[in-house]
Amino acid sequence: MAEYKVEVTTGGRECAGTFDHILVTLIGSKEQSEKTDLDNWGIDFKTGTSDTYTIKTKESLGELLLLKVEKNSGFFLHDDEWFCTKMSVTTPEGDTLLFPCYQWLSNGEVVELRGGKAMKAFEDDRSLWIEHRKNELKFKKSNFQWASTNEKIPHHSNFSQSSVPAEIRMSKSRIKEFESALTSGAFELKMKGMLGSQESWKAVEDIPTMFSERKTEISDYLAEHWKDDEFYGSQFLNGVNPCLIKQCSELPPNFPVTEDMVKPYLEVGMPLHNEFKRGNMFLYDQKILSGIQGRPYNGGHLQVPAPLCLLYLNPEKKLIPLAIQIHQQPSTENPIFLPSDSETDWLLAKIFVKNADMMTHQAISHLKNTHFVSEPWAVSLVRNFPLIHPIYKLLIPHFRWILHVNAQAREVLLGPSGSFAMSSMGVEGTMELMMRTQDELTYSSLCIPDDIRSRGLESIPNFYYRDDGLKLWDIIHRFVKAVVGHFYPSDSEVVKDSELQGWIQEIFTRCFLGKTSSGCPQTFQTVEEVVKFITMVIFTVSAQHAAVNNGQFDYEMFTPNGSLLLRKPSPTTKGQSTKETFLETLPNIGETARTASILYVLTLNYSDSVPLGSYPEERFQEREVKQMMKEFQAELSSLSESIKARNAKLVVPYTYLDPSQLDNSIIK
Repeated sequence: MAEYKVEVTTGGRECAGTFDHILVTLIGSKEQSEKTDLDNWGIDFKTGTSDTYTIKTKESLGELLLLKVEKNSGFFLHDDEWFCTKMSVTTPEGDTLLFPCYQWLSNGEVVELRGGKAMKAFEDDRSLWIEHRKNELKFKKSNFQWASTNEKIPHHSNFSQSSVPAEIRMSKSRIKEFESALTSGAFELKMKGMLGSQESWKAVEDIPTMFSERKTEISDYLAEHWKDDEFYGSQFLNGVNPCLIKQCSELPPNFPVTEDMVKPYLEVGMPLHNEFKRGNMFLYDQKILSGIQGRPYNGGHLQVPAPLCLLYLNPEKKLIPLAIQIHQQPSTENPIFLPSDSETDWLLAKIFVKNADMMTHQAISHLKNTHFVSEPWAVSLVRNFPLIHPIYKLLIPHFRWILHVNAQAREVLLGPSGSFAMSSMGVEGTMELMMRTQDELTYSSLCIPDDIRSRGLESIPNFYYRDDGLKLWDIIHRFVKAVVGHFYPSDSEVVKDSELQGWIQEIFTRCFLGKTSSGCPQTFQTVEEVVKFITMVIFTVSAQHAAVNNGQFDYEMFTPNGSLLLRKPSPTTKGQSTKETFLETLPNIGETARTASILYVLTLNYSDSVPLGSYPEERFQEREVKQMMKEFQAELSSLSESIKARNAKLVVPYTYLDPSQLDNSIIK
């Protein structure tokens, strides 16, 4: 007689437990066990618990290959789905095999689990494993299919919000928190008479009172200093959209800034052309917006600016704006605005830059270049890797909820009453912008070391997004290199892994749309290529998403510092604007309130977030990999402490890449 000890863990999710029968069959290389009803004294399979059961066989089954689990309601007619996180089996020989599950099981459903160490396809030497692998991928490819709302942007899953499979749906508590925050925020604004109001703001000072109980250290500072050019300039580096500024060695021909215009703000005795040579001049150029028609509004069309902003690193090492041209083509009706202009002229010019910045930030830096590019990575992962594959085990925690979150974004944010419908571009203009920027999407632009280098920003001081981002990239890279190197000791193993090659091939065609100009690999030839690509994936869904998401309430809730909508066109002549002109250009009270309430819920800290580096789902059995995870967490913790120490000395702290504040995946 042989005994197998089976430990079964029921998930901690809402309603994960069951009163139904759970039956298990062990399949070995010699024999298989009889189907056994797992039943101990008392209540089994309660939410968040582990129980151990004994399965007896006449003799050892040989090498344990598969575990078959089935849920049966018995005499009960209802179906309380059961969420099984994992099972582990200790054999009579003393070996313990982990069988990750992380699935909901319904009545009559049978699931075959593969346990033990992570295995690549060419390592399978059992016909049963080979057949199981083939059937698993066939099933997953039939259930996770491709769809596209627009063939010129990254493709996505075929799921709607209501059809996302249970395993990858947002938790009920997460949905409840989101809905509660949205409702309470709307109620507060309605009670204050702001929601739905068509009135213009009477004074800029009234705007921060929208959420009197929801201020942050940075939002308070911004409300006091939003007019300051030094603070305005710093946001191009450490605000919510640090992705567009570039060092420039000369001005573009369509931006005719002269020496006399900016001389009062340059270092004494230093000509403009010398400041270009010294690397002190930077350009913010939104030509990508040029020609996009604004949406209909009050009988006309809103204006979509495509501004250029020249910035200067002054002798005090502060980045300040020197000149702004609101549209691309210079003309007498498109003047270059300067700090020496009237206060309202200069402020209007700066808010038109902010309007363009918020539209590209929300549509491109945030939605498209984190949410939408990562969805094909996730869908392809599920379609091409079985659960036993090491790359699947490594990456699946970083795609938690992404398909549900993105289905929600497509239906809500891009819907007829969503955020982009309220913007100056509207939904149609937003989609046009996404298509334009797809041509500019490159693999290197998603790799922060390459991106910083290409923009000439290696040495500009006080650039905390760069400093923290590069350190995070290095930490992630070391972790990925250790894990991938453990499973791929040579380049030849990379080349012959058909599942790995299938993953990157689908990403090339479905995310980068088959464009060789993107620089995305079509195949992997070396271990280092795999390491860099996976580093980019993890960095994008954790750090990069945090950098462009978590500061939205801080920097964009205060409308003069970031607005998706401006009601009046830009000034065509200088000296004509007034305080009233400025307030009439801003969104009205109701429009401001709608945007602010959305920004608030998108930046909440939710109770069931999983910090970067945490892997609560046990998928790897290998002790070596578990040790690598501990070392990864230790490095992240050390970086977090150093960032906190630096921030304690800053007037405006940069917290968005503090590892303790980063989610493991995109969950909002």
